[in-house]
Amino acid sequence: MIAIRRARLADAPGIAAVHVATWRSAYADILPEAVLTKLSEPRLTHYYEHGIRLGLAVHVAATYGRNGEPPVLGFCSASRSRESRLGDGEIETLYMLDDYQNRGLGGQLLRNAARHLWQIGCRSVYAWVLRENPSRYFYQRLGGKCIAEGTTIVGGETFAQSAYAWDPIETLLDVNA
Repeated sequence: MIAIRRARLADAPGIAAVHVATWRSAYADILPEAVLTKLSEPRLTHYYEHGIRLGLAVHVAATYGRNGEPPVLGFCSASRSRESRLGDGEIETLYMLDDYQNRGLGGQLLRNAARHLWQIGCRSVYAWVLRENPSRYFYQRLGGKCIAEGTTIVGGETFAQSAYAWDPIETLLDVNA
């Protein structure tokens, strides 16, 4: 059984493993190889442990194995907006292991993160997505509207990105995907 829930400190290593695996898969033909090979599970584990301790809203899709450890299959993090012109809340990350994509789990994670943002007073939400990332269609299927274009720098190179938004946030909460 797969549970969608708020991340616990013990989930940080699993979150880091998903982060590394999904970046290496999704961005293999997009980002520089050096960026992907330098990804570090221990460094990302520390990053997510720190964030969870500080109250960063991270939700996980997890299942329990034979040894009782919760393998993390995917995760989503969200916070108040860093760019208020785009919305009140921001989806910072949403990553799902390849074998668990197209099962509705990403939508559940996204809606849980949006529900958290709504509960803390956010009335709109957005997510930046690399324009070359095929997952941008996922956001469109869930009703996200492209509201801005921009660039980001990864590994010293500039990449185009698009911001998808749900305004009001309830348009995301009501999606049945």
